[in-house]
Amino acid sequence: MRWCTAPAAPWRSSAAPAADDRDGRRPPGRVPRGGAAVLILSGLAALVVGAELLVRASARLARRLGVAPMIIGLTIVAIGTSAPELAIGIDAALIGAGDIVVGNIAGTNVVNLMLILGFSALLRPLPLHGRTLRLDLPMMSLTAVVLLALVADRRLSRLDGALLVAIAVGYTVVIVRSSRRESADVRLEYEEETPPPAHGRSAALIAAECCVLLAGIVVIVTGADWLVNGAVDFARRFGVSEAVIGLTIVAVGTSAPEFATMVVATIRDHRDVAVGNLIGSSVYNIALILGVTALVPSDGVELAAQLVRIDLPLMVAAVLVCVPAFVSGRELTRLEGGSFVLAYLVYLGYLLFVRT
Repeated sequence: MRWCTAPAAPWRSSAAPAADDRDGRRPPGRVPRGGAAVLILSGLAALVVGAELLVRASARLARRLGVAPMIIGLTIVAIGTSAPELAIGIDAALIGAGDIVVGNIAGTNVVNLMLILGFSALLRPLPLHGRTLRLDLPMMSLTAVVLLALVADRRLSRLDGALLVAIAVGYTVVIVRSSRRESADVRLEYEEETPPPAHGRSAALIAAECCVLLAGIVVIVTGADWLVNGAVDFARRFGVSEAVIGLTIVAVGTSAPEFATMVVATIRDHRDVAVGNLIGSSVYNIALILGVTALVPSDGVELAAQLVRIDLPLMVAAVLVCVPAFVSGRELTRLEGGSFVLAYLVYLGYLLFVRT
């Protein structure tokens, strides 16, 4: 059963696959000319709107139910901002477009660490508080290296997916436990990020928040379906690999909410919390999103050779570069931020002019 609530698109058919589509993938050319771009843009817009609805509604609902603001920020917000990547991953895995899945995660993490952190550091140097140095940064490095080892055979199996999900669950348990030891300043920032909603635990308001949350999920799932359809058709129509589409258009588009959140947090001087959330989101992208995605197809997710040889090692390099940059002075300086942005632009140029 297709994991999507949107009505069937006109190029889909419930009939048996055609001779040129026996692998279960959609053949190219079913979307009208120009339709792929419309689907991609519409899908990205729906993902941004849906993620905003989901994160805000889930945070307000958790506050109404008495969950501490810091727990909301460390778990619900971090996982919620990865919801578009999860929807894209499941949708793409169901049609055998595994390169879009892994390309999206690799590209999103590179965007998060090189472009978003780098640009924010250019605005103001980014400090790190204790939990990020003690837990988030090492965990991000560990999950990236584990992923690189798992894909050495160019496949993410269901067993690999189960291992990644177990890492995500363990990470969540540890950050919830460690939140009790955070400083008063950090707790205050989370309080300001998720203020208590009016009217407390009113049953009607809780029901309303649940409706908004469900609406956000529906919009995200629909947007992911549009985006994957458009990306697959665009890749096949113009001869661009699905991996490059995932690494560029999809990755940059799904990172837009994090980019906006990080810039606003930097301007408001909530930088340490924002950095922790961004790094935490990168951990969930690898462990939770790729883990769940690998559990969906019975034979796992197959990867293109260039993803395994070039893009995933570059993502790991981006992760490992962050460690000395942050540990050296417990902050990311403007010079280091500028270097990160320049490195991303060089990588983007390579993708656009060499890989296409």
